Amino acid sequence: MRHGVRIGVDVGRARVGLAASDPSGFLASPVETIQRRGGTAPVVARILDEARVREAIEIVVGLPVSLGGGDTPSTADARAVAAELAAGSDIPVRLIDERLSTVSAQSVLHGAGRNTRSSRPVIDQVAAVILLQHALDSERARSEPPGVTVEPN
Repeated sequence: MRHGVRIGVDVGRARVGLAASDPSGFLASPVETIQRRGGTAPVVARILDEARVREAIEIVVGLPVSLGGGDTPSTADARAVAAELAAGSDIPVRLIDERLSTVSAQSVLHGAGRNTRSSRPVIDQVAAVILLQHALDSERARSEPPGVTVEPN
């Protein structure tokens, strides 16, 4: 298992969830929810700022493919954000399959007694935690980073 902080990103149309791991790569924790206003540039800048402050070794972006494995409108959006992150920094960016991360996040929050309306401010953070924790667990189990590296343009 590589040592270093990873940043997890759950890209949504209205909000982007951000999570970070501890330096040992053992545990993912929520960081914040970024509102998407004014295009992707402010979102990308905020993610890169967080990655730099935490001296992240990698940014993991969830790729929301359909249950059948195909692309959705959200897939193109996540790919575009990942490409901008890769182009804007020398921090490696990886795309990982995040099927059902938001559904899992909603389930966790409902189990904690939160309804959908009260969960909106944090659901994207929880989804980012779930996808980053999956990436960390996968790397630990397989001894290699998960997903696909995004090449800077």
